[in-house]
Amino acid sequence: MKKLCVVLSLLIIFGLGAIAFTNNKIGGIIGKITPIDAASTVSLVAAKDTLSAQINQGVFTFTNLKEGVYTVVVKANAPYKDTIIEKVAVKDSATTDLGEIKLQQ
Repeated sequence: MKKLCVVLSLLIIFGLGAIAFTNNKIGGIIGKITPIDAASTVSLVAAKDTLSAQINQGVFTFTNLKEGVYTVVVKANAPYKDTIIEKVAVKDSATTDLGEIKLQQ
């Protein structure tokens, strides 16, 4: 009887844990930098946290982001200038497309 109670308790705990995490919806940010070789890194800043993304043929992607407002920092290669895009909103379960980001010389 004790084993049955322990097993049922564990099943209930795991079930509640699975339900608790289903409400955490995640989003993302995508964009394309032109010219494609103009940027060295793309970073995402939220409060004190910073993430970096790979740039592939000018395209970058941030995934698994919580809903909120972020700042995107593009570190440019010379002779181009760095670019900062502030107040990029991410809604739950949605990907925010920044479109084409043209770096200036």
